[in-house]
Amino acid sequence: MSVSDRAGKVVGHSLRWIGLAAVSVGGWALFAALGLTAPSLFAALVVAVVFALTGLGPAAVPRPLSMAAQGTLAVTIGLMLDTETLGALGENWIPAVLVGAGTLVVSAGCGALLALHRDVDPVTGALSLIAGGATGLVSIARELGGDERIVAVVQYLRVALVVVTMPLIVTFAFHADSGSGAAREEISTPWYLGTAFLLGAVVTGIVLARLIRLPAPATLGPLMVAGACELLGWPVDISVPTVLLPVAFIVIGWQAGLAFTTASLRAIGRIFPWAALLVLSIGLVCALFGWALSAVTGVSMLTGYLATTPGGLAAVLAVSATTGSDVTFVACVQVIRLVSMLVAAPLAAAAYTRLAERKKARAASESTVGAG
Repeated sequence: MSVSDRAGKVVGHSLRWIGLAAVSVGGWALFAALGLTAPSLFAALVVAVVFALTGLGPAAVPRPLSMAAQGTLAVTIGLMLDTETLGALGENWIPAVLVGAGTLVVSAGCGALLALHRDVDPVTGALSLIAGGATGLVSIARELGGDERIVAVVQYLRVALVVVTMPLIVTFAFHADSGSGAAREEISTPWYLGTAFLLGAVVTGIVLARLIRLPAPATLGPLMVAGACELLGWPVDISVPTVLLPVAFIVIGWQAGLAFTTASLRAIGRIFPWAALLVLSIGLVCALFGWALSAVTGVSMLTGYLATTPGGLAAVLAVSATTGSDVTFVACVQVIRLVSMLVAAPLAAAAYTRLAERKKARAASESTVGAG
């Protein structure tokens, strides 16, 4: 290949990325104006799918960029594990943890049911219906050997159903007054300190996770480091710069969207009704968990419902803050759910994989014996 051909290839590749970024930012602005949840992620996913199917986009997101996005998301979640939030649970921490564990069991069971479909492997089924951390689960799906396209569609279906139905349920079932609460004040950190902490936590977390051979090191490593720092109280009042999280969402959206093909769309179309039914089932069971949590702890039914919704953390906290429910209690239970799901998802996926491999080995052994 001549120098001019190589230069033309580099320019063409750069133009693909520039076009993808420009249209994604435009979509982000449009979706934000429409009031959609996580507009940067949804815009990046939709735009990347269109670019992938039309051949206009790059082949894939570079691995270092993908790992940086996963690490940014993980550090943000880890910093939610502050002692003040955990201390607010008080004597109710056992029911809250049990609700998180119950949600995990229900999610894992529905994931196993989804994996019964011929177009879904066990890892993809496990990650698709884990009720928490949709963007994090999509970001680690490929690393664990799952189909991130199916994981993305089913996870975003779960979040969309929660976010769409929650205001209707709060308004018509609980007759809540949306003006009875107050928004919480957020602590801002100088961007350079937040960025320095983020870089240190991501690099240190990935190195440690690889040393101890954790699955999905770009997610679990930074999550553990950031969570440990926050619980130990060092550094004080640190936070990730707010502009970085939507950027990480964009990269994660690209990662999933650029992998779409016509064949994958057909596969997703075949599983959609089954996936939607399972998502609705998880939502119903979680509503029952909310009722049980209210009965055991004495919090209001509205607080119990908001604390146990299987997704849409930002929307849940916003609704909680404006309806007079116990926003601290809601935040505690939701953070427990989110972190436990993100930590358990790789382990559940690995367990499903080992189980599937054992079944295949047993079937192969029986067929060999039968042939003999």
